[in-house]
Amino acid sequence: MTTATAPAPAPTHAGAPQRGLVGRIVDRLGGGALQVVMVLLGLFWLVPTLGLLVVSLRTPEVNAAEGWWTIFTKPAEITFESYSSLLASGFTASFWNTVAITVPTTVLVIGIAAMAAYAFAWMDFKGRDTLFLIVVGLLIVPIQIALIPVAVIYGGVGIFGTIPGVVLFHVAFGLPFAIFLLRNFFVGIPSSLLEAARMDGAPEWKIFVQIVFPLGKPAIASLGIFQFLWVWNDMLIALVFANTESQPMTKALQSQMRQFGTNIDILSSGAFMSLIIPLILFFAFQRYFVQGMMAGSVK
Repeated sequence: MTTATAPAPAPTHAGAPQRGLVGRIVDRLGGGALQVVMVLLGLFWLVPTLGLLVVSLRTPEVNAAEGWWTIFTKPAEITFESYSSLLASGFTASFWNTVAITVPTTVLVIGIAAMAAYAFAWMDFKGRDTLFLIVVGLLIVPIQIALIPVAVIYGGVGIFGTIPGVVLFHVAFGLPFAIFLLRNFFVGIPSSLLEAARMDGAPEWKIFVQIVFPLGKPAIASLGIFQFLWVWNDMLIALVFANTESQPMTKALQSQMRQFGTNIDILSSGAFMSLIIPLILFFAFQRYFVQGMMAGSVK
């Protein structure tokens, strides 16, 4: 006599997470459709930039009478008179002042912060943790409280109103975040690589140059983009520490607004010239930027 056995229950996947609404929508759309949506969102994000360009290429009378989107039906309204007026007003000197301030600041911050971050991450010295806590604490120090003391110091040493003075201020206040960011990235580098290099007799500077710095390119590129944009678009430090000869584009545009009031053609052309360089930089290094943003998020 045989006994009947109950059928085995169907396996359940109690531990499998359920897909949310957004996840199910993404699965239904598929990769191709999702890419199309992302491209459309990117183009929508560029609409204000396109509008600024169109406004800068038309006369003030036309801009006051029509919206910028009418340029597609009236391309004959395009003119470069606003750019000619802007360049004639001495804006070119302000552009090169911005370059002279932004590029050295970005290079110095990256170089100094990378070396300091390597020391905090992989070199053992007395007071390392205390110094790093001090660096982290400097992140919450507002720039405004240092404006007057630094201005007094600059006046005493004779660099107030000069480009080196503006660069030094940006470097000093850019280093805490840069060191914090790069140190956290460098800690994630496998220690076996560094120990193998030390066993081969490589000095610390060689380990930093040939191993740590190349592996840190995503984070360094992200830091470079951040630092470049911060300094390029800064106006507070320029208003305090730069004079007429050393003023960047932000201060020059502010003075143009005070001089000409609502002179939209001059302001729009100047704003687009100050915008185009960071935009090109971001698109050129966006791959490294995304890698740097995701670095360290998954262990």
